Amino acid sequence: MKAIIPLAGRGTRLRPLTHHTPKPLLRVGGRPILSYLLDDVKALGVEEMVFIVGYRSEVIRDFIASEYPELRPHYTTQEVMDGTAGAIKLAEPWADDELLILFSDTLFDADLGLANRLPDDVSGILWAKEVEDYQRFGVIVTRDDGTMERIVEKPSEPVSKLANIGVYHIRDYGLLFEGINHVLAGGTGKGGEYYLTDAFQYMVDHGARLVTAPVGGWYDCGKIETLLDTNRHLLETTRGGVDPEARVEGAEIVGPVRIEAGAEVKGGRIGPNVTVETGARLEGAVLSNTIVGREARVSDAILAESLVGARARISGLRGRVNVADDSVVEG
Repeated sequence: MKAIIPLAGRGTRLRPLTHHTPKPLLRVGGRPILSYLLDDVKALGVEEMVFIVGYRSEVIRDFIASEYPELRPHYTTQEVMDGTAGAIKLAEPWADDELLILFSDTLFDADLGLANRLPDDVSGILWAKEVEDYQRFGVIVTRDDGTMERIVEKPSEPVSKLANIGVYHIRDYGLLFEGINHVLAGGTGKGGEYYLTDAFQYMVDHGARLVTAPVGGWYDCGKIETLLDTNRHLLETTRGGVDPEARVEGAEIVGPVRIEAGAEVKGGRIGPNVTVETGARLEGAVLSNTIVGREARVSDAILAESLVGARARISGLRGRVNVADDSVVEG
């Protein structure tokens, strides 16, 4: 099995942080978003991966080489942002085995091991999450046996509440690329893009059985507010706590929080839902629902719903900030 992970987007909804850092390497719960995905895929024994890169690709390459030297990566560049089908098409030269396809906008709680336990007559898996606000998503309409019948983008009627989360296993990779070629030969969809889901529809229309599988949780990392929500989930489950090598003096700590080794906190109140990364220093800071990057400095500030980049300097402020690495903001 091989994995395909598109990483070419510019992350415009997370600017200014993404002016310097590609979106997949933004940190949540103290780790880059991409790390969570790579660890999940590695746990299946998958080491050969195709990365579809574009914006700040050199940063992505350096990160993978440094942090995951055991992987066998292939890189291909998406020059034109023409949609998910166009992106996956670029991986075709390496697609000679079963495929996992994962997008880096979300984290998820899912049993990817299902890919190793598929019946012989099943061509793939689409992981999905039941939601109430189905109008915001592409939803999967299933038959009585749980296989996909069709995907409907942002339906106005409740045809299904199974939201497509962008995590797929495809066994019949030949039919997948036949479908992608069919999609690319036709007209673009909404927003002038070619959609991978249309290739799945082609597969189903040509006899493929694609099953849906549930996810326990689905956590968006594509916007500031959802990134902070995902941070909260991680702190409440696996990533919270105050490291014994952090220095905390005279501060009120309101969980869940993550205060890493080497961080210093003097006075103020930290939490709930605050990550303070290694080397950061807080003095007289009152923070809630905030991520403070490595070696940042925050003093005499009251911040909520905020992202503070690495090595940024924040002082004398009250309110909400979203500042990139190495920024200086003084009130």
